Amino acid sequence: MTLRSSIARAAGKSSYWVLNKFFNGGSSFPGRITTKIDPQILTSFANQYDVVIVTGTNGKTLTTALSVRVAREQYEQVLTNPTGSNMTQGIVTTFVTAPTPKHKGLAILEVDEAYVVQITKQITPIAFVFTNLFRDQMDRYGEIYTTYDKILRGVKLAPNATIIANGDAQIFNSKELPNPIIYFGFGNDNPADLKAPANTDSLLCTKCQHILHYHKLIYANLGDYFCPNCGFHRPALTYQVTAVNQLTPTSSDIEIDGYPFHLEIGGVYNIYNALAAYALGRFLKIPVAKIQHAFTSDKKVFGRQEVIPVDDKKVTLILVKNPVGLNQVLDMILTDPKPFSFAFLLNANYADGIDTSWIWDGNFKQLTKHQIPEFVTGGERYKDITTRLTMAGINVTDTQPDLTKMIERIKKMPTEHVYVLATYTAVLQLRKQLAEEHYLAGGMD
Repeated sequence: MTLRSSIARAAGKSSYWVLNKFFNGGSSFPGRITTKIDPQILTSFANQYDVVIVTGTNGKTLTTALSVRVAREQYEQVLTNPTGSNMTQGIVTTFVTAPTPKHKGLAILEVDEAYVVQITKQITPIAFVFTNLFRDQMDRYGEIYTTYDKILRGVKLAPNATIIANGDAQIFNSKELPNPIIYFGFGNDNPADLKAPANTDSLLCTKCQHILHYHKLIYANLGDYFCPNCGFHRPALTYQVTAVNQLTPTSSDIEIDGYPFHLEIGGVYNIYNALAAYALGRFLKIPVAKIQHAFTSDKKVFGRQEVIPVDDKKVTLILVKNPVGLNQVLDMILTDPKPFSFAFLLNANYADGIDTSWIWDGNFKQLTKHQIPEFVTGGERYKDITTRLTMAGINVTDTQPDLTKMIERIKKMPTEHVYVLATYTAVLQLRKQLAEEHYLAGGMD
């Protein structure tokens, strides 16, 4: 480590200590200070860790969290960025504030799609994990092919790194790469010929531009795809879901490669996240039994189906940020057999995406078929989401633009169960209030 990097690391550590101790923060600002002093600080950690980069549109945070649990079954030291601060500054903070590993450590890092190249310029990973690519924050990313090109600019700097990719997403099979590739997905013995809904993204064959068909469609554009025109089809899967036995809003019982797994989180979309973590675990040569044990942990991940007791209410807080993820969340909560109240908190800051038009692709109309006695909207763009729900035939009971008053509003809801869907900064704001009122320990880093 050079003198410059040593000074930069010391400055980052000191700022983190102050921010964390007195302000309960410090997930990215120390990295900003560190990189101001030494923009190449990450190179000083290149020999200390084997690095795995997890990226994609949806599922990065949960896939990373599950992967870390799996790795800790076998590795003594596993570094990660649990707060979801996944751009360069947050990742630098993760490294500079960690204890120096006694032996070569393992770092499993969630990385924003646009920042993969920034990380791989300084650290060569041993593996990339690709979750999926969906339309998301058009103001930041553009179309999904543009996003994939951003990722590939980083991958090209690490041609020997293994890619562990969602084989059910045709975009990850669209370009020839020199890297070793492991595909995961949902197994299928069904010779059906299906088509996805017309408004689904990425439905054209990347080889001949014909409309793709599916032998099995899981959700959105994910599944066992094939092109009836040129023969392009899903690659052979190395690891696959072989059975889905039971789904509830809070759990899933599945089989991967014939082995049973219990997940303390609901939703088909989260099965993909678990499958990605399983595939990474097998790549790291971790036995199946240890992966099974890792998945049984009921520790929740920030914004991912956290169940927070608020007096006599059970509040499930779920992050939403794009139409595919939103529709999967709606499908998931509708598996709840009990009546529940519903709140949607919509902000449109940079971290959320300033374009809120994605809410119009949400299938809210299906909520009218369930026992939901109260709908509340909130956040800076509460008028947008109120209008959207009203157009779906939903009677919005109340609006609460001031999120500091949202907890009191939740307490007045008529059901024990309350689902709160919120964009990223709205999640932060609500969790801050929950922490201040002692419903949530520790607040948000």
